[in-house]
Amino acid sequence: MSRLALIEDDARIRASLERALRERGHEVRVAATGLAGLSQVMEDRPDAVILDLGLPDVEGLELLKMLRAVSDVPVIVATARDEESDIIRTLDAGADDYVVKPFSADQLEARLRAVLRRLAPTDASPIVVGELCVDPSSRVATLAGRPLDLTRKEFDLLAHLASQPGHVVTKRELLAEIWDQPYGGADKTVDVHLSWLRRKLGETAAEPRYLRAIRGVGVKLVDPGA
Repeated sequence: MSRLALIEDDARIRASLERALRERGHEVRVAATGLAGLSQVMEDRPDAVILDLGLPDVEGLELLKMLRAVSDVPVIVATARDEESDIIRTLDAGADDYVVKPFSADQLEARLRAVLRRLAPTDASPIVVGELCVDPSSRVATLAGRPLDLTRKEFDLLAHLASQPGHVVTKRELLAEIWDQPYGGADKTVDVHLSWLRRKLGETAAEPRYLRAIRGVGVKLVDPGA
């Protein structure tokens, strides 16, 4: 059973989702406003948050940024906004998944399972590529012994690439594995996160070291000293 925070201002949708999630064995606390939801998340430390963007007191995207400033809790955004630009902006702001209304409770449950599964503890050994060390168990990455300050998505992206050193990984695979979008999505989402990851690795697209883009194919992580 997971502890969930549901932040949704529409009373009908809120009651329906709360009931459906409880029937599936989850413990659910609800909030009708953004600030109430933020306070609840900080107090309860839930396993995941389901967040609507159209809140009455604070824009949902701003609330997402507030959440990310104080917590790494997984956030699934559930909204009626279906524009690609909104989806990209929300994922780039730190959302773990994005589901467009109307959606079924079973679909939301599947997305919750996927998000929580990716965060489950693992006994995998640290991966070493050159001076880069990625430890999936502790979710810590270091470069030449220096810890890297990575977001959850940045770590997941780096760990996935490091698990296949020298192997070209397509953007479609990354969207499926990291963003749970098996049928493809916005390549820009991958590009933005790769750009942020390059910066933290001390490199650029023009002068790559660990991350090598293969035009029209994907990207691979290599040992720059090999």
